[in-house]
Amino acid sequence: MKYAMIVCFMLVSVYAGEKKDFIRMDKKGVAVDGYDVVAYFVQGKPTKGQDKFVQEWRGAKWLFSSSENLEKFKKSPQKYAPQFGGFCAWAVGNGYTAKIDPTAWKIVDQKLYLNYNHSIQKQWEKDRKNLIHSGHKNWPKLVKKHLEKKSKK
Repeated sequence: MKYAMIVCFMLVSVYAGEKKDFIRMDKKGVAVDGYDVVAYFVQGKPTKGQDKFVQEWRGAKWLFSSSENLEKFKKSPQKYAPQFGGFCAWAVGNGYTAKIDPTAWKIVDQKLYLNYNHSIQKQWEKDRKNLIHSGHKNWPKLVKKHLEKKSKK
């Protein structure tokens, strides 16, 4: 029984690690379409990152607009990384994933949420609390679906 519990714990740990690697990125492996995720919090606006300020994290390349923002991210990446792997918060709240427009964003309870476009963001804002709650419920299922699809390749 003890051995089974250890194996079960190890599998849960591996799965938990994989879940975190479901990050939306472009063909070059860049997250958030190359926007600096720290800038949303510090500068209060979307800011394009630069290739010279890059950090690999959870299988993606994250670009930053300054060395200061890069250092902040290195110290606490989970604080700045967008929710739902950088996918559209409205879509995840409705049970699927979609790309984002980095200029359609909102920080809620110190967490960054991105949306498909400004029109979708307006819809998300109307029911934000419920869509965030639904998104957190849907996210593990979407990750599992992604991992199953990935393992079949």
